[in-house]
Order: sequence, then structure tokens, then C-alpha cells
Amino acid sequence: MDTQENTAPDALRTLARTHLPPELADRWTALLRPAAHLVAAGPGDPVVGRLGGLPRLPEDVEWPVWEGYGPLSFVAVVDCAALPVDELDIPLRSEGSLAFFYLEDEECEAVVDTCDPDTWAGARLLHLPPGADGFPERPAPEGFTPYPALPLTVRVAPSPPDSESTVLSREFGLGALSVMERYGHPVRDDAFMEALWDHRSGAAHRIGGHAQCVQGAVEITVAKAVLGDDVDWEDPRVEEEAARWVLLAQFDSDEDTGMMWADAGVLYWLIRPEDLAAGRFDRAVFTWQCG
Repeated sequence: MDTQENTAPDALRTLARTHLPPELADRWTALLRPAAHLVAAGPGDPVVGRLGGLPRLPEDVEWPVWEGYGPLSFVAVVDCAALPVDELDIPLRSEGSLAFFYLEDEECEAVVDTCDPDTWAGARLLHLPPGADGFPERPAPEGFTPYPALPLTVRVAPSPPDSESTVLSREFGLGALSVMERYGHPVRDDAFMEALWDHRSGAAHRIGGHAQCVQGAVEITVAKAVLGDDVDWEDPRVEEEAARWVLLAQFDSDEDTGMMWADAGVLYWLIRPEDLAAGRFDRAVFTWQCG
């Protein structure tokens, strides 16, 4: 995981002032949100979680399975008590651990479609009670090869709104512009977008903050899934619903563990803040994107 995320507090503000007019730079930087960036732990770094390996599960918790397709891959675990939750702007409690699973199917016989609830069993989020490190390591299901384990530490740093995000669109009125005007707007300028990409290069694993999208706003996809087939993608209710969801976690493709979600894709779990505050992790919704 050769992440090169610049965690200097003023790096993004400097970048905005370099590429945007002062008034737009101030409005853009006001949209920055703190994120817990999960990076490979070095010697002496506090470990807050792990990519891959085998999960430690209570005896009464089964390894998640999508019936008819098989066991899900164990993606990551994060210890909420070890996260700097007070520095984030999402109401995540510092209790227990979050374990993330996803069915990777190289032959594409089973694909999780966020807008098809019948496929949601292909991704799972488990909230484990405190003391998960003391649970026995669960052996992998027969014939199943887990990903290599990679310990993670955390760096809290601002996260920028994605170029396709609904937050950016609302702040700068991009939705009311023509396609040519939208992509010619200073906050969507090629040089600015390229500078942002260089800033956040590397595997982007995080808790909280803005989602780093691959294709369109993930909040829109989740909102459409929640509202159902009777609501058209262009219905104003989709964007209204999208504003009610926040990123809980995202896990990028990562060459250090061999995790490759389709074509260099990213896995996302989103949740409504009120459900997160109440610890209703079963109400989180999964989506994914790839290039």
C-alpha cells in the first residue's frame, strides 16, 4: 500500500488557493471534512485495524455467506476504540469493532447490485462487541484462501469533496449548468482535478470524510436504491435522500494484499447519521464502483 496522502492540515487549502480564485477557494475549502485515513502500519505505529487475514469472531457469529454463491471475503476490521472518533464529523461510537466482508467473484456469476436488494447478501458489515482481539481467529471456510494480513494505522486529515459529489454540485450550482459549463467550471478544471488526484494518490482506505468516487456520487446510488424502482434517477427526491447519507468506510483495491475489486474498484459502506449514532449498523448500505 504505497499511499501518498498528504496529511498536512493546510495542503489542500494551499492547493485550492493555487488553482482557484480566492472566493471560490474559500468556498471549496469550507467543504473539506476530516477523515480517518487507514494506512499500512510501520514500526512503532499504533495499530487500529487490519486488511485481510482471518477475522476474530465470537462463537455465536457465523462467517458471512451468500447462499448459493459461497462465503464472503474478509476485507478488513477496524477497532472503533482505537480510532480518533472525536476528530471526525460522523457520530461513530468508540465501542467495539467493525468487520467488513464482500463476495469477490472473478467470474462475475454473483454481482452485488446496490439497486437490487436480492444481492445485498454479497456484502456484510458486522459490529463486534468490545474485546474482539480476544476472540479466537476463525479458520477460513474449506477451500477458501484469505487475503494476506496487513496491519493498519490511522492518520486524520481533511478529505476533499469528489468532483462528482452532490455536495460540490449543490455548493456551486453545477446541476443547473450545461454539461460544457459544468466541466468548464473552475472547481472542475482539469488542472485542479489533476492536482487533487496527485494529492491523494495511493490506496484510499478511510473511515468517515468524503467518499473518493470512481464513477459518480455513491450517495446518489444509495439514495436510488433506498427509494426503489418507482422513483426515477432524475427525480428531485433522489438528491434529497442522498443528502441524508454519509460515508462510514471505503476500502480501495490494494496491491499489497492482492485485493482487486473488479477493475481497480472501491468498496463503500454508507449510513444515515442517526443510525450510526444509535449503533444500527445493520442499516448501512453497501455499494461499489470500478473504472
